[in-house]
Order: sequence, then structure tokens, then C-alpha cells
Amino acid sequence: MSVLNAMLFPFSVAFRVATDIRNHLYNIGHKRSFRFEVPVVNVGNLNLGGSGKTPTIEYLIRLLKDDYAIATLSRGYGRRTRGLRFASPSDNASTLGDEPFQFYRNFGGQVKVVVGEDRAFAIPNILQEHPGTSLVLLDDAYQHRSVAPHLNILLTQFEKPFYKDFLLPMGRLREARKGAQRADIIIVTKCTEVMDKARQQVVKKEIEKYAAGKPIFFSFIRYGPPQPFQRTHVPITSKVVLLSGIAKPQPLEDFVNANFELVRHYKFKDHHSYTVKDIAQFRDFIDGQEEKPSILTTEKDMVRLLGPQFNELLLDLNCFFLPIEMDFVENGAEFDSLVRKAIEKASAKPNPVDE
Repeated sequence: MSVLNAMLFPFSVAFRVATDIRNHLYNIGHKRSFRFEVPVVNVGNLNLGGSGKTPTIEYLIRLLKDDYAIATLSRGYGRRTRGLRFASPSDNASTLGDEPFQFYRNFGGQVKVVVGEDRAFAIPNILQEHPGTSLVLLDDAYQHRSVAPHLNILLTQFEKPFYKDFLLPMGRLREARKGAQRADIIIVTKCTEVMDKARQQVVKKEIEKYAAGKPIFFSFIRYGPPQPFQRTHVPITSKVVLLSGIAKPQPLEDFVNANFELVRHYKFKDHHSYTVKDIAQFRDFIDGQEEKPSILTTEKDMVRLLGPQFNELLLDLNCFFLPIEMDFVENGAEFDSLVRKAIEKASAKPNPVDE
């Protein structure tokens, strides 16, 4: 144990006690969890950030949008507004948060996008505002136990799985590893597209120490062709400047290095709010290049760069983003079937239940 971890260890112990007591109070019913009549599917994780919740939610939207009237419900991390908010054409990343705004940009005509810190308060309001809603997708509410989902999907990143992590502040865990037992389905995310069975079995064996008997799937991220911020006939250049404000940018950098000549990578913290000063810095660097590279970024970062304060600065730059989709290494049809069956079972229940 390093000196720093030795100093942080007592705080992690205190955090463990606090989160264990909180979970126990929910488990024995002292704190109330509300299970609503409308089917609720949660996608969350034990670790802080970077496990692939956004592409997983978008996968579920694509899977289910033709059969259900879907509302997504997120906290809206990083937004400059507070309280319950229904997405509208006047919104942007600063009013909704980057992930919900991405949902709205991609699916706004097909699903309702809602943000609110208190999920148990938000769901009845969604049903009142949009009474035809037949499915709620909760984004990052694994620890938000005031709502009892009908299906709890836990994500853990392949390179940094929860079973190798430690509680805050020593590590990145929001609660103890045993919290994985609340999951109905576990997805190991950000794997390689081809993954041998032996490697999968090693991971499954470790997960089953904390969540025995739960179905475990392995997923990967597929990058699409770079898309321009605005309609343009100018193609992306072979040289690019990469901008990223995401939790774990290394896989993105690896992909860009394999497909482009990466001139520079500007890395920011997750959910970074870009400033005019940031854009001026990129411009100064690009303007100083003999052959001007394109700007390449993630879709999450792109929605944060669409603010009107950046229009003039970005106008003559060649800006692109990389769309991504989640897919399964194998057994994707089995995952789809489990999700559909859980929702169908929940839909058959006639009355809401307080748990």
C-alpha cells in the first residue's frame, strides 16, 4: 500500500460504513424504494464515470423505440439548471447536460428526454406530462435507490473492472463490490471486438464472486465514420487535432492513432465545459501549422462545442466528431430477449408497488 493510499484508507473505511448502512436501510425497508406501474430500466455502474452508459442507453433506445413510448431520465450532470426539466428545441448541453442533450439530438423526435436530480419525483411527473409513456430508461441511477427498477443493468469496464477497484477516496467505487448483487444483468464494456472464451471465463469467475448467477455479457464500442459539425463538402484531413473531455480517453486515442496522423491531443476532465479561451488555444495551434489539421472529437464533446459563443471561432475550422455505437462480442440476441421479457413482465403488473 502506497503512502497516499495508507492516508486515504481510513476515509474509505468510513465511506464503506456509510454506504453499507444506507443500503441496509433500503434492504430492510426503513428507507422507501418506489416501484412504478410503468416499466423502469436502469443502466448504472459501481465505479465513477467512463463505463459506457451513454452508448448502452442509446442501444436500448434503438432496440425498443418502435415498441414503446420511451422517456429517458438523467440527473443532467454538469448542467447549469436545476430541478425537473423536459428537453425542448431551445435546450443545449448547458441546460440539459451533455449526455441528455446527445439523446435529444439523436432521438428527440422519437423519445422524451428528461433531467431531474430526484428520480422518484420525476417519474410521476413524466407520466402526468406524457401519460402515454410506456417505458422509462434511467441513466446512471444504480445508487439512486429511491426508485426500484424492474430491470437493473450494471456496467463495468473491461480494463478497470469493479472487482479490482476500491472505495472512494482510495479508488473509484461508489459503494462496496457486493453491490453488484443487485444487478439483473451485468455488461463488461469496452472489450475488444474479438475476445476469446478463456479470457471471458476469467472475468466471469471474478464477477461471480460478488454476483453469482447473474447473466454476464461482453460489449465493445464501434466507431462510425467521422461526421462534420455542420454540413460541409470538405473532407476530414489525414492529420487531426483530437479534443476529448471524457473519463477514459485512451481507447479513443488508440483508435485515432490507428486511423489518422494525430498531431496533438487536448485532454480535459470528464464533462468539461469548454470556454472561449480553450477554443482560442486550439485555433492558435492549428493556425500555426503549415498544413491545417482537422479537429476531431467525441459526440459528447461536440454537443458542448455547439454553443453560440463558439460559432465565430469554429466557423472556418474543419470540425468532425466520431459517432459510436455499442454492440456485443456475442450473444446480443440473448441480451435483447432478456430485456424484452423483463419489460413485458413489468408491463403486465396492474398496480404500482411501494417497496
